[in-house]
Amino acid sequence: MSKILPKPLKDEYNTRLDKLKKIREQKINPYPEKFEKLQSVAEVLKLKVGKKVKTAGRLLTIREMGKIAFCHIQDSSSKMQIVLKKNDLDLKKFLKIFDPADFIGIEGEVFKTKKGELSILVKKYTLLSKALRPLPEKFHGLKDQESIYRQRYLDLTSNQETFDRFLFRSQFIKSLREFYWAQNFIEVETPILTNTASGALAKPFNTRHNALDIDVFLRIAPETYLKESIVGGFERVFEIGRAFRNEGMDPSHLQDFTIAEHYTAYWNFEDNMKFTEQMFEYLLKKLLGTLKVEIMDRQGKLHKVDFKPPWPKVSFAKVIKKDCGIDIDKIKSVDELRKQITKKKIKIDDINKLERGNLIDALYKTVSQDKIIQPTFLTSHPIDVSPLARRNDDNPDIVDRFQLVVNGWEIVNAYSELIDPVDQAQRFFHQVRAKRKGDSEAHGKDDEYVKALEHGAPPMSGWGMGIDRIITLLTKQDNLRDVVLFPLLRPEK
Repeated sequence: MSKILPKPLKDEYNTRLDKLKKIREQKINPYPEKFEKLQSVAEVLKLKVGKKVKTAGRLLTIREMGKIAFCHIQDSSSKMQIVLKKNDLDLKKFLKIFDPADFIGIEGEVFKTKKGELSILVKKYTLLSKALRPLPEKFHGLKDQESIYRQRYLDLTSNQETFDRFLFRSQFIKSLREFYWAQNFIEVETPILTNTASGALAKPFNTRHNALDIDVFLRIAPETYLKESIVGGFERVFEIGRAFRNEGMDPSHLQDFTIAEHYTAYWNFEDNMKFTEQMFEYLLKKLLGTLKVEIMDRQGKLHKVDFKPPWPKVSFAKVIKKDCGIDIDKIKSVDELRKQITKKKIKIDDINKLERGNLIDALYKTVSQDKIIQPTFLTSHPIDVSPLARRNDDNPDIVDRFQLVVNGWEIVNAYSELIDPVDQAQRFFHQVRAKRKGDSEAHGKDDEYVKALEHGAPPMSGWGMGIDRIITLLTKQDNLRDVVLFPLLRPEK
């Protein structure tokens, strides 16, 4: 293991490995099974001088000054100074055993140094884990972005801002669940391995199920199963879990991501708009104490965003027409749409392979999406891009759907659900035809879901939110991988 290290780290590794051998020779267990930790470091910092303590954490620094050693330890709650004096214990033995990065258990009492710093005067110490590799340099931490993603554990240890960001993510998900339960939703779990890649326009991952001897997909969304639970009698359900889409990676897209979805019987998409505003008002006030937040765009520029409802609503067709002059309501054929896009010199990848729905979606993302900074409901999507959404009663060419867009990112996607099994079967047929023509993101056929609708489904509205995206915005990041604890990377050679 040490052979792959550069020479300075290799020497450090071998020194610590030698020290580990000597520790074992002294009959000291360098990796004991447990330690009775009575207080966190944050709790110790609140105690009065003279209080007895028993705590543990990672050693960050060791500074010897004659007959005394000043060290700092850190646990998940905070960090503080500990002091070891030669008169109180075997200081020489401590220095021979411990290095920065080791885990230590200590017993002692709270006191203040001559400089007034609240510290622990150590009376007894225990080696809890011997580290063979050092931590990143004290003041700079990890700088290389790939190392940050690949060795997140070091980033967490050396960068408090990183630690706080992932703590915030956990608190956000907890608060989201609390909001759902307060609104009488129940949490359910749906399959990740599926027979059909259903619930979104996306290219799936496929794998092999050896026991059943069949090919299966990783789910691209939990949508259809959640709607089947509404068919089964539940009226308000939600799920927070992983979804997988085998498509391009950029700062706002990952192939595996966390999604929250909910479905409510007897609602339409407008009810879900109001619910979304209520949700964000609750979450932001609870977690941040304000509805006005700063977010970072893809160029690293900060924008002030006000989430105070009500949020503006703008139709899909109007925003595209405003930004490029193309009126999609008047262009019914995909060939004419391609001509108009080419005429205006708008570049879209695979323009000749995309059918009308996905071509419209690609046009919007090219000319309009990045211009939407403040929370905005994008409405009136063409039916071509919404194979699972309900047709509008007044205009059958559009669906009752909205997306919440912030900073050019789609945060929420929701619509009134299509519950007509005949219409749904026909739309699946058109999606399958598009897929056969080369549109890899077209929706596949889902016969089981159609069968469920044929047994009768109540009017309902569904809703989905990308957890990684909203956390990225709220923590002033510009890349989803900065809020994913361990993002997937190519293996090191």
